[in-house]
Formats: sequence, structure tokens, C-alpha cells
Amino acid sequence: CRLSETPSSPSTTSRLSRLPLPEGTLPVGLGLLVAGVASFAFFKVGVWAVGGKNSEIGNDKFKPISSLWFATFALAPGFFLPLEQEVGRALAHRSALGQGGKPVVRRVAMIGAILTAVVAAALIVAAPVLRDEYFNGSWLMFGALLLAFASYAPAHLARGICSGSGRFGSYAVVLGGDGFVRIVLCLLLAGVGIEAVGPYGLAVAIAPLVGVALVIRNGALRTEDGPPADWQEVTPNLGWLLLGSVLAAALVNAGPLATPLLTTAAQDGRVTEFSYGVLMARVPLFLFQAVQAALLPRLARLAAQGEMEEFRRGFGRLMMVVVGVGSFGVLGAYVVGPQIVSAVYPADLTARTMAMLALGSACYMVAIATAQAVIALRGHALVAVGWVLGMIGFILGVWLSGSNADDAFRRVEIGLVVGPATAMVAFSWALRRKFNEGAVPDADSIYDALTDRPIEG
Repeated sequence: CRLSETPSSPSTTSRLSRLPLPEGTLPVGLGLLVAGVASFAFFKVGVWAVGGKNSEIGNDKFKPISSLWFATFALAPGFFLPLEQEVGRALAHRSALGQGGKPVVRRVAMIGAILTAVVAAALIVAAPVLRDEYFNGSWLMFGALLLAFASYAPAHLARGICSGSGRFGSYAVVLGGDGFVRIVLCLLLAGVGIEAVGPYGLAVAIAPLVGVALVIRNGALRTEDGPPADWQEVTPNLGWLLLGSVLAAALVNAGPLATPLLTTAAQDGRVTEFSYGVLMARVPLFLFQAVQAALLPRLARLAAQGEMEEFRRGFGRLMMVVVGVGSFGVLGAYVVGPQIVSAVYPADLTARTMAMLALGSACYMVAIATAQAVIALRGHALVAVGWVLGMIGFILGVWLSGSNADDAFRRVEIGLVVGPATAMVAFSWALRRKFNEGAVPDADSIYDALTDRPIEG
């Protein structure tokens, strides 16, 4: 069961020693950077390989793989990150009390299995549409999507166990190993001259299982038996976390998922090029997540100790950094973005496109940082509502800004700015409300905030 705690209580202080604080900063940040770099490399090598070294053919053929990629990282973190957060939080709680966590793991694994089955069933129902719109009629690629989604359930569960147990090196193996294995498999396939898209899709699907297998072999997922775990222990905020996480992950991947629906088959190459722009615009987001792993722990300790004025000042400084990085990213994207993208990928994107994508990423980055502060102050429901509003903003931005295929990319660019900006405003209002109410955090809400990372891939 959960304990009622004040920020300065001994129980809270004890539990804070089990949170992913400075001792986990380096491996977690390293894992995030490896995953980010591997994402760019996978697209680079994959397009070159499936196109037989012809970039124009590669862009057309790579579209199903790009769709698989963004669909996977919209679905998997959205549904499974909350399970990672809740198993980690519950294990950290039990560890501080000297209790074993195996019953907690069993409970969360059961929830993960149910979620996997429900979402897989929904995907199967939608299979004909997904196959035709996203995978160019390939059932193999649709099968890869199902396998990829299912593969991330044990990966997120493993990450939660490692985080809640303080095994941050193993956490980094699962997080970074996914990207590393994926690019290694891609290089092997390219090296033997495979040009069919199916094997590359399967590489995306099975990559997360390798890291899980490694940490299982090393005993990093071993937990001791303990008191029975009731549903309240593992699901106090799961509903709100799940709603917010699903929509947050969907919003950050919404651009590449929307363009295939709004364009014609003749524009497949442009859809792939657009995905390059989305990836490049995420560079500040990947860096922000890695740096955030070092910055958030200090704010968490201040909040847990009741130093709310220092927490507010520290958060204000963090936001200045975030806004500065975001602004620099938008300016850089407009001035040199097209040249950088074309140097890395076979793409011809305009300065407007790159600037709009960077602006959307900057708004999303501010939204994430603000949402984490709201979660730390026990505002889980407000964060879920904010992501709902953000997704509505994206849909309205796309819907109201045009109506034909030639406008599709501009419409999606507008949606990618309006959606995150809407969420950002909602979270800013929620944070001000929490401050005015004198809200204080507890160890559970701090843990949820520290582990809220909806960007992957």
C-alpha cells in the first residue's frame, strides 16, 4: 500500500536514496545518446541498402520501414513506459522498506500481457488499412509491427526492474543495446546485399529483446520474494500515466504517421525525406533527455526536502536553458538545416520545413520539462489532460490548414507546432496552479517525474 508522507519525512528521505538520482546519471544518459545516434545511423544505412546504393530508389522503398519505425515508437513507449515507471516506483518503495519486489513484478507483467494482447488485437482489426496505407501492401511489415510492439513489453519491464533496483548499468544496456543491436543487424543485412525491406523491419522488431536477454543472463532482473502486491500498490496513477504517455508518444511521432495518410503513393519518396527532417529536428530533444538525466535529480531533492522556492528558481533556470537550446535549434534549422540534412541523408527539404519542425520540437521539449514538474507536484491528471489538448491541437492544425495532397507536408508542419504549443500552454497553466495551491511532492510523484521519457527511437 502507499504511505502518506510529508516531503521531509524519514521514509521519503530513505526512498529518495533508491531513486534514479546522480549515481544513475552517467549510464542512463549514455544509453539515451547511444539510442539517439543509432536512430540516425539506421536510417542512413537502411536507405542506402534497400535502394541498392541509389538514393532515389532507396527513399521510395524505405517508406514502409520509416512507417514501421514511427508507429513502433508511438505505440511501445506510449503503452509500456507507464508500466516501467510503476514497477520501478513500487520496487524503489519496497527496497526502502526492506521488502522483496517479486510480487510487484508479477502484477505489472500481468498488466503488460493484457495491454499487449488488447493493442495487438486492435492492430489486427485495423490490419488491412495499416498494410495498405503504411506498408505498401506488405503483410511481413505488418507482422514486424506486431512483433516490435510485443518485444518492447519485456524491454520496458526490464528497465523498470533495473531502475527500481538501482541497477543503472543494466538499465543502460537495455536502453542503448536496443539501438546498438538494431544498427549492427542493419549493417549485416546491408553487407550481404539484402535489399528487401522485410528483413530490416524484423531487425527493428527483435532488437530490444537482445538487451533483455543480456540482463537476464547477468541476473540483473532477479528480485526477492516479498509481501503480496495488491492492485493499488502498482496502479495508483497508472491510468493517468497511460493516457498521458500514449498521447505524448503519439504526438511526437504524429508527423511521419500522418503524412502517409494525406499523400499519394507517388509521394512515398517525399514521405521518407520528411521523416529525415523529423529525425534531425529531434537532435535537441535527444540531447535534452541526456542532459536532463543530470539536471532533474537536484530539483527532485529540493522538492522532496520542501525547498519549494529553490525548486522554483532551479526550474526557472532549467527552462531558460531549454528555451535557449530550442531557439538556437530553430535558428540553426532555418539557416543551415537543409544543408545538414542533405549532407547526411538523400533529402531536399526547405528552410521553412526544417524551421517549422525544429519549432515543433522546441515546443515539445518545453512541454516535457514542464509536464515533469507538474507530475512531481502530483499533477498526473493535469498532465494527461494537457497531452489530450495537445493531440487535439495537432489534429485541428492539420485539418484547418488545407485539404489536398500537395499541401500535406505544410499542413503536418503546422500541426506539429500547434499540438506541442497547446500542450506547453496547458502544462504552464497547470504548474502555476500547483504552485499557487502550495502543492508538495512525495517520493512516488518524484519518481514518476524522473522516469517520464516519452521520446524514443
